[in-house]
Amino acid sequence: MAIIASAAEPSPRASPVTEPDQDKSRQDGEFSDYIVFADESGDHGLDSIDAEFPVFALVFCLFRKDHYRDVVEPSIRQLKYDYFGHDAIVLHEREVRKQMRPFDFLRADAAIREGFYKRIDEALAAATFSIFTCVINKIPLKAKYQTPWNPYEVAMHFCLEKLCEQLGHLGQTGKRIHVLFEARGKNEDSQLELEFRRITSNQRHWGWKKVDFSVCDFEPVFVHKSANMAGHQISDLVARPIALRALRPLQENRAYTAIVPKISHFKTFP
Repeated sequence: MAIIASAAEPSPRASPVTEPDQDKSRQDGEFSDYIVFADESGDHGLDSIDAEFPVFALVFCLFRKDHYRDVVEPSIRQLKYDYFGHDAIVLHEREVRKQMRPFDFLRADAAIREGFYKRIDEALAAATFSIFTCVINKIPLKAKYQTPWNPYEVAMHFCLEKLCEQLGHLGQTGKRIHVLFEARGKNEDSQLELEFRRITSNQRHWGWKKVDFSVCDFEPVFVHKSANMAGHQISDLVARPIALRALRPLQENRAYTAIVPKISHFKTFP
């Protein structure tokens, strides 16, 4: 992971203000105009598979930074102000779906519940972002491969592959693109980072297609849920509906219908 060295101590006559040209060069030349938030639904273990939910879904949500700052974050923040009076609430799909605290108010009034769900749908509809997702069906994965890759690693490879192609089309070649994961713990984060860096340094290949991931400078970032980032909450809200779409395609899925226009790539495997 990149480490930025501390600047040298300025001399008494030196101005402590960064030169405008240097600041502009760093913003415009090094960093991508886009940011990615990653989340998942289901577990990626293969030893014990839940027969009711035998899939693992990984979602990458790609936002343009200026739109995320000016539109997405304020929209999610205002929703929280309107329903909770503050913005410290984290919109977690499981808690919302099960109407657990602090979302237990949804149980009392059908009109309020419907209005809340509608506001979430409207916030997602108003946000401009692209979804790259891969859903792994773990039962046929184990049946097809004698020593299958970890479902997380397979899904991440496919998502990064399509993300890399899209970033090239968006003129982001050579720029550093940060992919933000929710922190799970030191060991799990370290393992995920190692696999991420293997893929993005072209040390891993899956299938016949060879993608040159070095066209972008991918950098993983691990963020705790307490950071309360709108991008992570959106990726969490869309992950389970996508997994359910792959698992039960004929089942009514209102949440999935609302995000269909955002999906740039949806792969199921195997």
